[in-house]
Amino acid sequence: MARYMENNDAEDFPDLSDSDDDQWQSMEESPDSNLKVLCLFCDRWLNSVDDTLSHCKSEHEVDVASLLRIYKLDDYGYIKLINYIRTVKCSGESLFIAQEGALPWESDDYMRPSLQDDPLLQIDIEDLCGAEGPGPCREQDGGPQSSSALMQRAQRAEERAQRAEEALARAMEDLHRLKQLAQGLVLNADVSVGGAVADLREDEDEAYFSSYGHYAIHEEMLKDKVRTESYRDFAYLNPDVFRGKVVLDVGCGTGILSMFAARSGARKVIAVDQSDIVYQAMDIVRSNNLQEVITLIKGRIEDVDLPVEKVDVIISEWMGYFLLFESMLDSVLYARDRYLADGGSVYPDSCSLSLAAVGDERRHRERIAFWDDVYGFGMACMKRAVVPEAAVEVLDSGTLISDPAVVRTIDCNAVCVSELEFETDFCLKITHNTLCTAIVGYFDIFFDKNCENKVTFSTGPQCTKTHWKQTVFLLENPIPVQTGEELNGRIAVRKNRKDPRALLVSLSVRDVKQTYSLQ
Repeated sequence: MARYMENNDAEDFPDLSDSDDDQWQSMEESPDSNLKVLCLFCDRWLNSVDDTLSHCKSEHEVDVASLLRIYKLDDYGYIKLINYIRTVKCSGESLFIAQEGALPWESDDYMRPSLQDDPLLQIDIEDLCGAEGPGPCREQDGGPQSSSALMQRAQRAEERAQRAEEALARAMEDLHRLKQLAQGLVLNADVSVGGAVADLREDEDEAYFSSYGHYAIHEEMLKDKVRTESYRDFAYLNPDVFRGKVVLDVGCGTGILSMFAARSGARKVIAVDQSDIVYQAMDIVRSNNLQEVITLIKGRIEDVDLPVEKVDVIISEWMGYFLLFESMLDSVLYARDRYLADGGSVYPDSCSLSLAAVGDERRHRERIAFWDDVYGFGMACMKRAVVPEAAVEVLDSGTLISDPAVVRTIDCNAVCVSELEFETDFCLKITHNTLCTAIVGYFDIFFDKNCENKVTFSTGPQCTKTHWKQTVFLLENPIPVQTGEELNGRIAVRKNRKDPRALLVSLSVRDVKQTYSLQ
């Protein structure tokens, strides 16, 4: 039953005599006149559970019984659903939008009642699902339930508890195995890509998407004016790109890009995101009266089925640190190959990755030379651990000692996933007599194709800072350079086979090679 039970033993249920039956019947026929039930979606109080469920169905177009059948919820699922609705205060429409993966109310946090003594948690969901109307129904003979029926329910509850214990035991075994695998990776154990590492892949992806369920990340991105206003300007200054078109937003987050597209005249916008932020996006879209244009779908773009065969425009903010970190461009390219119509375009449509030389002896001392003498102890061996960690930070543009060199240009409408791993030579023209202590990497983004008003932005140290900052590759031993000199090198960028969302960047400068990790 959809209520909290302290004991499931059959002997705890009383023997229901005829007089008990009469008393029970009398109680049902004389409901508590003081009972008041708060609606799930508004502030109205109603006189009974039946009235409340009927009100939800007629006024808010939410049939609770239908939700139970659609999502195949048991007693605990029903409890979590009711507490979720009351806690999150979500819209009714968001409850029926196609779900992929975990339901938003699956957390055990929603077993805690949101409303004290909530009458909606005291009803029997079997009666609710079996009733023709929205309220609970009785057995076919119209009379009260028998003691055998109560015993059967107690037995079912006990079976559910046993299944839950078995599921918990399996989960604990999986967790133990995952910890062992993680330890093996840390210790550089010989773990094959096709075996144990493959077992980790799903958990890594889950952790990645889960990180984007945190509101602070989206707040930081929205407050990045360079990023957000560039997308806004692209949409608002080029309405012909969107007018009457079907648009796909890959990794929509809060839905800001989808709403830009809708306001620019898109006929239909389909927004897809795997993280739980999509539930907030549903309410955001509705509160801005754009629900007739924007359809939100939870899931990975590789796994969901879109309600259209083709789209005219794909828009996405997929860029990570050093442009390619997180490998989200892979998903955008999948969507392009699967859904983009002939003549359509991906935006941003091109981007470039650049390098420059850095001369910052103070920063080098803080990060590298520091380990030579730590409170009188030599810890130089730590350099081998510190140097390979690429730093993501805002670089002082005054420390740049060369002109920038573009090492990779990407056409998002033509590039293949395999081309996102590359190796190429570069040449940096030095502008100062000094020591080169690091190489810095950054990227530029272009909204160009079919745009009457082109928009571009840069994440370079000489421009307004963004949340991407810059990626700094420290050299263990600084290199002396002179003005006018050409510092030649070679860069190789590839995915980390143990974590495909991470990057490995190898730099060769003056015959010294160092591999850096970005994770």
